[in-house]
Amino acid sequence: MITEGIHVFWKPKGVSSNGFLKQIRKKTGIRKVGHAGTLDPLAEGILVVGIGKGTKLLTEITGAEKEYLCVARLGVISETDDEEGVKTETKVAVIPSRADVLCALSSFQNETEQVPPSYSAIKIKGQEAYKLVRAGVNITMKSRPAQIKEIELISYEWPFVSFRIVTGKGVYIRAVARDLGAKLSVGGYLASLKRTRVGVWTKSDITYLEKL
Repeated sequence: MITEGIHVFWKPKGVSSNGFLKQIRKKTGIRKVGHAGTLDPLAEGILVVGIGKGTKLLTEITGAEKEYLCVARLGVISETDDEEGVKTETKVAVIPSRADVLCALSSFQNETEQVPPSYSAIKIKGQEAYKLVRAGVNITMKSRPAQIKEIELISYEWPFVSFRIVTGKGVYIRAVARDLGAKLSVGGYLASLKRTRVGVWTKSDITYLEKL
């Protein structure tokens, strides 16, 4: 039986974070439910959830360190910087070497600012950016504080780059994949994302929704 407090779930691919919370409300019968950091519908992984009185603790947890396993697809750009958007192949004159990829990834280490994706929920004059873009409004996203603490290459076989990244608050992994492609002059987008840790919580702490 689920009690009020903090719980760790594995959000599956294909459902939004808020959609997942709706499933928890239905399962538990508790209306007061929140999470400590959104995962996009196409991402999967650790979602720290506050249930009942546990929602009061979420503000502090939202700023906790997060770890991800990512795959960037090079040679193609996406209007949403992930698999969801309309894609355009780029003209690649020279395929980046492994050394090129390592150099580009290492340049992210200790970055403290980032330009968020235009398809995001960041508000511009009271409206979510993605709604403005879909309405045909031209917008310019400004850089924001975002801390990348660690970044490590796992594997590279053109056009896919697998990497691990540890972040502070405010980092969009979609933007990291986009910027990686830009640094390599080939374009890129986020093809896959798994969040494997939030603060001290890992996969070993998970409660699976179907087991409630």
